[in-house]
Amino acid sequence: MSGLRPSTRLHQRDRGFALIVVLWTLVLIAFIVAHLTGTGRIESRIAGNLVANAVTAAAADGAVSQTIFKLADPSPERRWLPDGTEHELAIGDCHSVVRVSDEAGRINPSLASPAILEALLGATGSDPGSARSLASAIGEWVRTPRGAQGQETLLAEYRGAGLDYAPPGEPLETIGELRRVIGMTPSVFDAIRPHLSLFAPAEPNIAQADPVVKAAMTALGQSVAAAPAPASQESNVFAARITVTARGPGNARATRTVIARIIPGSATYTLLAWNDGNQ
Repeated sequence: MSGLRPSTRLHQRDRGFALIVVLWTLVLIAFIVAHLTGTGRIESRIAGNLVANAVTAAAADGAVSQTIFKLADPSPERRWLPDGTEHELAIGDCHSVVRVSDEAGRINPSLASPAILEALLGATGSDPGSARSLASAIGEWVRTPRGAQGQETLLAEYRGAGLDYAPPGEPLETIGELRRVIGMTPSVFDAIRPHLSLFAPAEPNIAQADPVVKAAMTALGQSVAAAPAPASQESNVFAARITVTARGPGNARATRTVIARIIPGSATYTLLAWNDGNQ
């Protein structure tokens, strides 16, 4: 038999139970501390990302403003030209790449003739028959049909294609509206979208155009030699497309696509479109 009295054995058992409680309490406290520490780190990381994104977005906005002033600089030697050249800007800890082009080098689907639209569609891969038909449909969409009979004919054509609307007979409000034109497909729209602008003239300036628009206008008999000089070199008002890609702390990234009407040599400008993206 053990030499310990029952009261002593009971007391030791109570102390053992208390020790287990203390140990489990310490484990629980450690778990809570670890959880709070992990949560704090996650929240700190999220807060850091938000700050980095905000700083980078502000840098992208600043790059847009700085580009506008560069385009309107009174000194022709310092003035940037909307010729597609890439420029680099550093604002704080952020680095921005800026590209500026003249909207006059694009095709305006609200103003361009069916022949120009047909040439663009052909240059982007549409077959001749489809290009001619779709160019005509775009013209019908943006121009008022002649008489009530013409409107009824268009309405019947769209109804026959399973569409519950008809051409408004007005200039486009957005480029995306072209998706509603009868015969337009997502692939065709995606092909012509990069070459369109609602701020371009009725006939694009081939000297400012990209290779696709140049090919389309060349097919119509135009040449770069016959094109007018860029508006920015004539000190006239022009519409510039400013594309900014900014990178900041933590690999944060922000993009801006802005169209502004610029008066070279003047502090006056007008923002025509602003998009936090690439379109």
